[in-house]
Amino acid sequence: MTDATAEFFEELEQRAHEPLLQRMSGTLRFDVVDGKRTARWFVTLKNGQAKVSRQGSAADCVVKADKRLVAGIVSGKVNAFAATLRGEIQVEGDRELMVLFQRLLPAPAGSRS
Repeated sequence: MTDATAEFFEELEQRAHEPLLQRMSGTLRFDVVDGKRTARWFVTLKNGQAKVSRQGSAADCVVKADKRLVAGIVSGKVNAFAATLRGEIQVEGDRELMVLFQRLLPAPAGSRS
């Protein structure tokens, strides 16, 4: 069984330059909760380039959510912004980074591009 979250973050680092994030720099840590276990994905964004690691370091923005919800978000089945408004995602630190990061997520089916 493939892990949609792992696939998303692995693919993210393989992408070429992201023009939508050209002027953006910062770090995000995604804490993906699965019962008592938490997997961490650390993303460094610098001028349109993304670097991904599994470290649990401090970040400008920390996003915490359930594993199933994150899998839905990275596969385009769930809208991250809507989930945040519903309180299903906890965001600490620089919320603007999370808003900008959403540009890298697939659009949920039925939404406008």
